Amino acid sequence: MKQQKFFNALRFAWQRLLQSAAIFRYSDRAISLVWSTSPSLTLIFAVLTLAAGLFPAVIAYVGKLIVDSVINASRSGVESLSLLALSYVGLEALLIALLNGTQRGLGVCQSLLRVLLGQKVNVLILEKALTLDLVHFEDSEFYDKMNQARREASSRPLSLVSRTFKLIQDILSLITYGTLLLQFSVLAVVILAVAGIPAFIAETRFAGEAFRLFRWRSPETRQQTYLETLIAREDYAKEVKLYQLGQILLARYRDIFHRLYDEDRDLTLRRGFWGYLLGLLSTATFYLAYAWIVVETIGGKISLGDMTMYLVIFRQGQSTFSSALGAVGGMYEDNLYLSNLYEFLEQHIPKSKGKATQGLIPNDGVLFENVSFTYPGSEKPALQGISLHLKPGQKLAIVGENGSGKTTLIKLLTRLYAPSSGRILLDGLDLQAWDIAALHRRYAVIFQDFVRYQFTVGENVGVGDVEHLQDRKRWQMAAAKGMAKPLIESMPAGFETQLGRWFKSGVELSGGEWQKIALSRAFMRTDADVLVLDEPTAAMDAEAEFQIFNHLRTVTKTQMVILISHRFSTVRMADTIAVLADGVVVEAGTHEELLEAQGRYARLFSLQAAGYQ
Repeated sequence: MKQQKFFNALRFAWQRLLQSAAIFRYSDRAISLVWSTSPSLTLIFAVLTLAAGLFPAVIAYVGKLIVDSVINASRSGVESLSLLALSYVGLEALLIALLNGTQRGLGVCQSLLRVLLGQKVNVLILEKALTLDLVHFEDSEFYDKMNQARREASSRPLSLVSRTFKLIQDILSLITYGTLLLQFSVLAVVILAVAGIPAFIAETRFAGEAFRLFRWRSPETRQQTYLETLIAREDYAKEVKLYQLGQILLARYRDIFHRLYDEDRDLTLRRGFWGYLLGLLSTATFYLAYAWIVVETIGGKISLGDMTMYLVIFRQGQSTFSSALGAVGGMYEDNLYLSNLYEFLEQHIPKSKGKATQGLIPNDGVLFENVSFTYPGSEKPALQGISLHLKPGQKLAIVGENGSGKTTLIKLLTRLYAPSSGRILLDGLDLQAWDIAALHRRYAVIFQDFVRYQFTVGENVGVGDVEHLQDRKRWQMAAAKGMAKPLIESMPAGFETQLGRWFKSGVELSGGEWQKIALSRAFMRTDADVLVLDEPTAAMDAEAEFQIFNHLRTVTKTQMVILISHRFSTVRMADTIAVLADGVVVEAGTHEELLEAQGRYARLFSLQAAGYQ
């Protein structure tokens, strides 16, 4: 029974050792990352680290030579011995200057590498973010993972490499210290090594606890950031002030802080207590060795210079050994945090297999064949059995109550999501078979929650086609089609006017004016034959809306237009109107046909028309 317990304990210890070794798997990748950031700085950093590891022991040995030569010179009165002592002093001064120079150089290298590496890692994270699908951004757990990677990973690779080099430096110092200390006693070397181990074990354990806290409470820290945004951003300021939400939001912010602080305080206090307690063990060990060396000196077994050297070596050796163990513990902690970065960067993103750049049936338009879709994590379908066909030049209006599936339909059409069942075809070819870039070139889209870029007017329009972002002629044409040209011409610097209040001299627009800019953005893609408008005039007055839709019928004669709107005065212009309810097309037809059918559309139209009487 005892033998079995022994083997179980041995197996557990071995598993823990393997786990500890596995957590260092990112060390070589961190070094490669730092090297790729700046090979020259990394090489200088490595050389200076090695030099800084050798100097302390050499300085300690020269200190011994100074003491011994001073004693010999004072006893003998020989002038040459006095000159020798002075030469040793000069040599020590030179070595100290070189040591200070290497330490200063290390600081400079670290500062420069920190900036370069922070930029490189952030770019890696942003590049990965560009490959993500919409579903990833709507997944709170994955969003937490991305935020964890961004919060810590920009500093951790350099920290890991710095600690790796520091460990090498400490090992070199310990080898030189040990070589000198062995002349005094093997037992002294053993005492030096053993004294720092308990503190290392405790520090490693607390580092693991700190990391688990960090990962567990990521949603809370993200909520804190969100509350900061609500309180401090200009686009939320009006409502926060009007509804007097400020103190409530601030109270929630404080509550989260205090909850997190309590956890941090508990960990910090325990970490500090055990660190102090185990530090006393190291101090006691040093003074026992101190007393031992003094006794040996009094007994005449070692010289005064030897005593001075051994005391310096033991003190610095103890400090260096603790530093080495601390570096290992820090590397362990850095590897834990780097796991967030590499888990994020290595997240599998299914790549589109589509390669087609044109359809099988030219001018067949857009065809929905029995399309259904359910959002990840939801049991209720957002769309069920949708079948629609839109030919070139035709206009399709989609109406329905909020939550009926209108915007989801657009997400599927633009391949931001793939249907759970059924298929969508463009020119006779399934959207999944299209090259995604070629497919998106066929679309010009305005979402209801379009982005109000804090750019110039021209750039706000130009982002509709990044290949012609700075094409002023296209700006002019797109603005004319979007009926924003008179608005832009009235601005202080025309297309060069800065929009938004985030930057100097920025001009803020009304909701309707922003929608005209966004509508112009959609017309930047001159080769797009599918125009998707999700509530494009919701912030405009009735007269402006009427003018825009009359204008749209003229400028989109050859394009397919899919219009989502709650205003029936605009959708009646469409060739076909599809009525969605609970993700199902309950009616479809022209305005006149749907009124005659006396169904849901007729009822909604009558309710809205009654509001204008």
